[in-house]
Amino acid sequence: MLEANNATFDRLGTTLYRDGIVGLPGTFSREWGERLYEDFLLLFEEALSYERGVMERGPNRFYFAIHPERLRGFRELVENPLITGLATHILGEKWEIVEFGFDVPLPGSTYQPWHRDYPIPSETLNEGRLTSVVFNITGVDVTEEMGPFEIAPGTHWEAGTNFSDDMFPPQEEWERYEQLKVKKMPKLGDVSARTGLAIHRGTPNRSNKLRPVMVLGINGPEADGSNVEPVVISKKFWTALPEEIQSHIQCKVVDELKPLIQGHCIDGLR
Repeated sequence: MLEANNATFDRLGTTLYRDGIVGLPGTFSREWGERLYEDFLLLFEEALSYERGVMERGPNRFYFAIHPERLRGFRELVENPLITGLATHILGEKWEIVEFGFDVPLPGSTYQPWHRDYPIPSETLNEGRLTSVVFNITGVDVTEEMGPFEIAPGTHWEAGTNFSDDMFPPQEEWERYEQLKVKKMPKLGDVSARTGLAIHRGTPNRSNKLRPVMVLGINGPEADGSNVEPVVISKKFWTALPEEIQSHIQCKVVDELKPLIQGHCIDGLR
């Protein structure tokens, strides 16, 4: 496991800025990862049981936001010094968690188009600064047959002036991303940090297994959060959280949890 110190964060931050992604291997134990998978199975089954409980991200590929308190490993996740330390290193002290969810390619999922998750902000385009970071936590040991995530390192700096919806490069550019791409095959307990601006895609899941990955989205104070649905937490759970955790979650506090209607849709992936 990496040590949570300034030297580590300098190295991780340098790699993230250069490539658009950096690995944090062994951040959690395999047992923690197994519990994450168990919680995912329960939450996914619930989300599939009602209308708009999940969002399509392509054939046999879904995304769904969750209530953070439904994760048994919630506190370990949001208090992990590698995650909180790297978020602070990249975004400053006033970062906020704005997204808890799962992305899951089922058996039979296909290639996604190459894309980025949102239009490039002016701070990144004009000043070379990232304003958000996404932590991905795998729920399984990823294999080649399970449709590993592919990313084209360094493409987060591209202006994207010819991108459809400022997010989808034209098909004549796809061959270039094919030449740049790297596949990511993390194991249980591993975490990656990436910018959603780096061009990436999901690949076909040719196995008979689900490949869930948890998405922990974090914004800095300058990030545009207008397209992000608020994290929903019950009042009872919220009041029991330490103030330090509360200060880093952008959320809606409710008296009672209700099934989440998914609204975080990327039409170009459907």
